Amino acid sequence: MLLLGTHLVWNCVVLILLCSINSSFTPPAQHVLEKSEVAPSKFNMKLEDTYELLLSFFRPVTCRHKDEQTLIPCHLGESLNTTECLENKCCSSKTSHELKCYMPFKDNMQLTFRLLVLMAGGFLTLGCLPFCCCACLQRSQCVNPLRRANNEVKQIVWKKRAHSEDIYGRLPN
Repeated sequence: MLLLGTHLVWNCVVLILLCSINSSFTPPAQHVLEKSEVAPSKFNMKLEDTYELLLSFFRPVTCRHKDEQTLIPCHLGESLNTTECLENKCCSSKTSHELKCYMPFKDNMQLTFRLLVLMAGGFLTLGCLPFCCCACLQRSQCVNPLRRANNEVKQIVWKKRAHSEDIYGRLPN
C-alpha cells in the first residue's frame, strides 16, 4: 500500500512539474516550413548554437512584469511591431500607456525550478549508480568469486558421476 501511495505521489509531482514548465524552453521565433520548402536532411548544430541554448537554459527570461519593475526599451527601438519585437527576442506590450517593445526580465523562479530538477536528477543518478553497478557486477565471474567454478567441487562431481555410471552400468536390465 505504501508503494502505491509513493508511486501516486511521484506521478503527481511529475505532472505538476510538467504543467509548470512554460514555453521558455523553446525559442520564441521559429521558422515554419512552407509546403514547397524541403526540410534539411542533416541537423547541423554549431558550437555557438549549443552555447546559446545552454546560456538560455541557465538564464531564463519572461515577459511578465510586476509593478515595481521598470520597463527597458528593446535595443532595436520602441516602435517595432509585435512580430519584429518577438523575432528580436523582446517582449511586446498590449497596453498603450507602456512601451510597445521592451526587454524581457530575468525569471528567477524558472531558474530555481530548472536547477532543482537538474540537481534532483543528478542525485537520483548518483543514488542509483551503485545499485546498477552491483547488479551488473554481481553476475560477472571476474568480480564475484561465488560465480567461479571451484576445481575441488568439480573433481568431486566428476568422480561421483563416474562412480554412479559404473554402478548403474553393472545392473542387469
